[in-house]
Amino acid sequence: MTARFRWHFALAFFALLLSTPLLSAQVTIRKKAVDNDPAFAAQPKLVVGVVVDQMRFDYLSRFWEVYGEDGFKRLVREGFLARNHHFGYAPTSTGPGHASVYTGTTPAMHGIIGNNWFDKEAGVEVYCAGDDNVESVGTTSDAGKNSPHRMKVSTITDELRLHHQMRSKVIAISLKDRGAVLPGGHTANAAYWFEGGTTGNWISSSYYLSELPEWVQDFNASDKAASYKRVWEPLGEPEDYQYSGLDNTPFEGLFDGEQLPVFPHDLPALWEENGSYGLLRITPFGNSLLMDFALEALKKEDLGRDDITDFLAISFSSTDYVGHFYGVNSKEVQDTYMRLDQDLARLLKALDRQVGEGAYTLFLTADHGAVDVPSYLNSQKIPAGYPESESLEQRFGEFLQYKYGTTDIIRNASNNQIFLDHDFIRNLELEPGDVQEALAAELLSYDGIYKVYTAEQMQEGEYTEGLAQILQEGYNQKRSGDILFVYDPAYADYSRTGSTHGTAYIYDTHVPLIFYGNGVRPGTTYRKTYIKDIAPTLSSLLGIAFPNGTTGQPIGEILK
Repeated sequence: MTARFRWHFALAFFALLLSTPLLSAQVTIRKKAVDNDPAFAAQPKLVVGVVVDQMRFDYLSRFWEVYGEDGFKRLVREGFLARNHHFGYAPTSTGPGHASVYTGTTPAMHGIIGNNWFDKEAGVEVYCAGDDNVESVGTTSDAGKNSPHRMKVSTITDELRLHHQMRSKVIAISLKDRGAVLPGGHTANAAYWFEGGTTGNWISSSYYLSELPEWVQDFNASDKAASYKRVWEPLGEPEDYQYSGLDNTPFEGLFDGEQLPVFPHDLPALWEENGSYGLLRITPFGNSLLMDFALEALKKEDLGRDDITDFLAISFSSTDYVGHFYGVNSKEVQDTYMRLDQDLARLLKALDRQVGEGAYTLFLTADHGAVDVPSYLNSQKIPAGYPESESLEQRFGEFLQYKYGTTDIIRNASNNQIFLDHDFIRNLELEPGDVQEALAAELLSYDGIYKVYTAEQMQEGEYTEGLAQILQEGYNQKRSGDILFVYDPAYADYSRTGSTHGTAYIYDTHVPLIFYGNGVRPGTTYRKTYIKDIAPTLSSLLGIAFPNGTTGQPIGEILK
């Protein structure tokens, strides 16, 4: 080493010694800045998304007095409640609802326009989660042939995985396949749903897994599902059910083998005639079994055990089945929510124990609401009813024959939409727009139909309020029909027993939204918020990218 080189080396080393305290101070200052900046606050170790199928907002207030302290009440009192929360689109059904919660947008963008819909290109009806290109896992039936391939945009769960270089773990669970597949998004580690039937097993799809994990196989082999083959008796005392109607009414469904739709419901005696394990879906025990499985997933998948945020998506479906079967005003619906309240308490206690109180974020909402049984509303002198579908169809067919000489211009009628055969119409030297207008005018003249819109109106108009806006948010140009019609309020194309949903009316759009835990400011708002706001709110809390089709806005009041 030359003298000159040694001299330069000594100067450089001396300069490094002098600068080391400064560099150390800069690092310390930067670290303190990061620690003190709320933008870099500690993220939750786990996010839990809870969707309660068919939960109207007023189920919170109506059953409040019979809820315990550790379920719904804990979430409301310690979390943030949006009291004026709505679906800003129709149809309000399970597939679109779950997709909208997790994508931050509406069917107009994400493409899930119904549970089923007519595929205009293929000329057949398709299922929102169905996929013949995948195989069932955990069963020899086709019940596992599902994937999210029809959902056209990313989800909050996808963006979480992308943000953490796929190191976040996402598990989605529901009794319904679509209630697991759509929340899990395109990148979930696993999605599981309940097969029912004679097996009572939890299954999945080759889209996610080649075989069920050992813990799922062990759960299926246990007696957990069989343990709910029991008599369904009221959870509370008779006076607790003053918040619901009479137990024996003509507005409720009846299991095969039952004489009256009243408590107790003897599941062992009804088992074989009513779908075996599938019967559990139409009882609160379906939700309890789901919670058992979710808690096992929480433990066996080590969710929330490190500093990389995981996501557990849980969708309770029995509330929907019970509502469809017994109706909004039934004691069975109330009992189902009282038991769900206990299951939520179980969930919160397990999260406190495994993840740590204050170390997780949870939101709870619904995928749609429900109408009170129209026949019950009639009995109370409230306008409601059922469209005479057969007579309407006959009259409409006669109109088509009279005006066009054929009914072949119609390809399909479903989901309160009519799909025209455009090629056939042009062969008649007619313009599709003119046909749309003529058919819309005819439909509007029928009793029970309140509004009718054409595809041209949906595509060319810019509606900012009312039913037209709600329908437009649910209208997808490539997938929706040529004519959309809306029945009168409280009219349901459904059986005379039980409740249903799917409309643009407020009883189907108004649902709860509760945020709870890490990053959430306790409080409430009466400002109108929308289901598409959930995902961007959660993205803002997590500091990750919004789902790529997001049209909602963060609800700023929720965030600390």
